[in-house]
Amino acid sequence: MARTASVSNPDKVLYPVTGFTKAEVVDYYRGVASVLVPHLKGRALTLRRFPDGVEGQSFFEKRCPSHAPDWVPTVEVTRSSGPPYRACTVQDADTLVWLANLAALELHPSLALATDPERPTTMVFDLDPGAPAAIGQCAEVACAIRHLLTDLDLQSVAKTSGLKGIQVYVPFNSDVDFDTTKTLSHTIGLVLQKELRQLVVTSMAKGERPGKVLIDWSQNDRAKTTVSVYSLRAREQPSVSTPLTWDEVEKAVGAEAGSLVFSPQDVLGRVRRLGDVFSTVLERRQQLPDPLRKLMEAQR
Repeated sequence: MARTASVSNPDKVLYPVTGFTKAEVVDYYRGVASVLVPHLKGRALTLRRFPDGVEGQSFFEKRCPSHAPDWVPTVEVTRSSGPPYRACTVQDADTLVWLANLAALELHPSLALATDPERPTTMVFDLDPGAPAAIGQCAEVACAIRHLLTDLDLQSVAKTSGLKGIQVYVPFNSDVDFDTTKTLSHTIGLVLQKELRQLVVTSMAKGERPGKVLIDWSQNDRAKTTVSVYSLRAREQPSVSTPLTWDEVEKAVGAEAGSLVFSPQDVLGRVRRLGDVFSTVLERRQQLPDPLRKLMEAQR
């Protein structure tokens, strides 16, 4: 099937502060395709589009645009109410280029594959600091989550959100369902809130968040999506949700705001040197230990 992943208005500036253009967005996504595509393939994708750049209006788009060419793959998404719809997914660099041409700067995939929408392949903790807390406090909480998970014989990986925080992912790639991951992530959040009461909060209430790190466990839901690793983010200067080693996270404990910020060029360089630091979430298969599984069932 013939493909044309052309770019319209390549000189259009999408990040005015730095002059970063649509052509540069396309070049970034083309350059990172080898490590990004596996994390998107087969997943329903929500696009966050910025047709007038990051200083203009944006919108989320769950349905794949009706004008998508025939070669752009889609997957069916069923809903608790209403008819199913078709969402874009990504299978190659051409699809990424087509999405970049739509000014879909941010890519938000489902935590589950479209072929098994009730079973997330990963569990996620989204750590969001409330000022004056910053990335350094998120790093401290991320390390605490990792240590608790290690006690449960579960491995985890981390990435920046690309904005202010850090996200911790726990790969399962097994028969774990959303009820389990939501209950488990909430329970772990409550445990850490009790142990680190001056640092951690699990409530969305704004009055409780200043100076603390919100552990957002609610992302573990079939109806929600989380920004993809290697996705651009919409901030003044182009930044990327970037995979981290645990050594990097530990060294960032106590760091000030502005640390662990990676530009597209930074990320392309890291990929050349390190490969896909986040590949564990695709490769690692984990089961809940039997006592923990029974506890989760009892709590449900």
